[in-house]
Amino acid sequence: MPTRRRSSLVLFALVLALVGLLGTGCVRVRAGLAVSPQDRVSGTIDVGTPDGTPAGNGPPLQVPSDLSGDVTVTRYEQDGYVGSHVVFQDLSFDDVSRLLPQLSPSTSSAIRLQLRRAGDRVVLSGQVDLTRVSPESADVQLKIAFPGTVRQTDGTQTQGVVTWTFTPGAVGEVNAVAEYPDPNAPSWVSWALLLTAVVLVAAGIVFALAAATRPRVDRRARR
Repeated sequence: MPTRRRSSLVLFALVLALVGLLGTGCVRVRAGLAVSPQDRVSGTIDVGTPDGTPAGNGPPLQVPSDLSGDVTVTRYEQDGYVGSHVVFQDLSFDDVSRLLPQLSPSTSSAIRLQLRRAGDRVVLSGQVDLTRVSPESADVQLKIAFPGTVRQTDGTQTQGVVTWTFTPGAVGEVNAVAEYPDPNAPSWVSWALLLTAVVLVAAGIVFALAAATRPRVDRRARR
């Protein structure tokens, strides 16, 4: 299985690990992501802390230098929260898996999420542990838009978009199964073209053998 697929389109869901930035403090994390039929990811991420708190300027974010042209970070200020507004478009799974950990200067073991492909299905599973997050002013949400059909989920589904709103002080489950064709799988057009090529090659070989044999038969007949 290719490395990109093993990394799974779900390392992008690890954006929620940003809630570990403040430990027991208050935080807002709103992530809206969209997966394209070509397994490319676009999205926006708002992460901030209440204005006036010790971390009131929001957590510092870092973007890998080679992605700086594809990722835009601007100031986020809304509803008493300040921080950063991150926008990215058409990133590969590998790019997203490298980008998101860089958005958090610290790590959190409270988030366990995985998204993997199984044939024509993409499976998202994991947990979001917010037992260490203070409920005051905490706002943690995740939205993911999948192509194709969402077969099952424990989130709220509306026309291919699955939403999770997590409760501070509790452990939230994250599960979804979306079905759409694997962009890395050969299409029926490719198979048809390959079959046509094989038939043409076989016909050419038969014709060449027939042409090579005919003169010898003719010479024997004249003798």
